[in-house]
Amino acid sequence: AADGKSVVRALYGGATSLNLSSQRIKDVPKCVSRLTKLSVLLLNNNSISRLPVELLSLRQLAELNLGNNDLEEVPAVLGHLESLKKTLPVHDRWVLTNLVVLNLNHNLIQRLPPEIKSLTKLQHLSVLDNNLEEVPVEIGYLASLSEINLTSNKLSQLPQQLYQCKELTKLYAARNKLASLPEVVARFVLQEDRNRFSLIHRMLPRYPSLAALLACGSCCAVCLGPFLTTWLECVHFVRLKKDMKMKTLLTVPVRALVCSYKCFNREGHSFYGVATR
Repeated sequence: AADGKSVVRALYGGATSLNLSSQRIKDVPKCVSRLTKLSVLLLNNNSISRLPVELLSLRQLAELNLGNNDLEEVPAVLGHLESLKKTLPVHDRWVLTNLVVLNLNHNLIQRLPPEIKSLTKLQHLSVLDNNLEEVPVEIGYLASLSEINLTSNKLSQLPQQLYQCKELTKLYAARNKLASLPEVVARFVLQEDRNRFSLIHRMLPRYPSLAALLACGSCCAVCLGPFLTTWLECVHFVRLKKDMKMKTLLTVPVRALVCSYKCFNREGHSFYGVATR
């Protein structure tokens, strides 16, 4: 078989990369595990539904592509490949704390484990064309996430925790079952609308109903970022003599709105939470 010949050549050549993409593979050849110097393994465009435990010997593996296969769940073996930098599914243990790019496109995956929260350096997450019915709320822990692609799944809603991803600038969620404007989208649009040179700022007047909805937005008292749905209502006590240079000793409570748990926990402010929504 073509895949067997490729492995044999790689074995004799001491290869550091192996391309087995588009080979109609259903089972990954176990002899691949003998390529202990392998750092790149391409298995995309096949019919793979699981990975052999023998892959644990690939201690130097840094990039693994499993796109467009028949995976229905996260392969358990990947949780042990600690050197991976770019990969597809990883085990619930999620030891890949340095992972920056995670590509899960074109599989049959139904869920992402909550342990995804440990990927604090993750910047790009793509789960295009799977069977996801929900996104775990732990997604909000991904402080470095700047782009997420959830196109072509079975999502009926997005978790509000997504708007805690302060670096998020690109969200793709077309061809799902979303019925309302997610808060994370509203915040992105509101932020872009502040820039009079942005495309969104120029196009928004053409959608009066959307503009009217966004007009109800507010500004976070901590980060000054815009939002549509209030996460926490706070109170700030203003001492008129000290803070406002007025000739009175009165202290006045002032209402303040905060957009996220991250902002509320930020040091240096004097806001006290009084109600949640």
